[in-house]
Amino acid sequence: MSELITIARPYALAAFDEAQRLAALPAWSTMLQSLSDAIQDEQVRALIANPRVPKVQMENLMLVLGGTKLSAAQGNFIRILLENHRLILLPEIAAIFEMMRAETEKIVDVVVTSAFDLSESQKQKITTALKVRIQREIRLDCKVDPELLGGVVIRAGDRVIDGSARTRLSELANALA
Repeated sequence: MSELITIARPYALAAFDEAQRLAALPAWSTMLQSLSDAIQDEQVRALIANPRVPKVQMENLMLVLGGTKLSAAQGNFIRILLENHRLILLPEIAAIFEMMRAETEKIVDVVVTSAFDLSESQKQKITTALKVRIQREIRLDCKVDPELLGGVVIRAGDRVIDGSARTRLSELANALA
């Protein structure tokens, strides 16, 4: 996995630099995510791995999967990936691109795991508190894990705030032991 990321990084950097130069970060994100999703399909992966598929046919497929309104630069990027046999790296390229975009736009993806569904007011309170604490825009992704028993676990980048009842009970058990 780390080898794939190492190989994908220069492509992601090139895509990001071009998208930033063209002031088209959202369009490039959409294109890369569309292609990344397509690459996850087993049939598409089989086509990419098949050396008998003509490059022109593969290029046309990738251009269609990339979206209907691809710019010339985006089409060229797809062609470069195809020529260098790097289409399979699109999920890693998209992930690196999104990390760079989030850093540039001062956005943090936050995963909140709770024992129960959070109300909109609870989500808003968490977003507001994190925005003040981290000083960045927050994109909240909420998940439910009944094993937490209560409370929440918040993951923002490499930071983890664990306020779950399961962790509190475990800490209490350790203190009593």
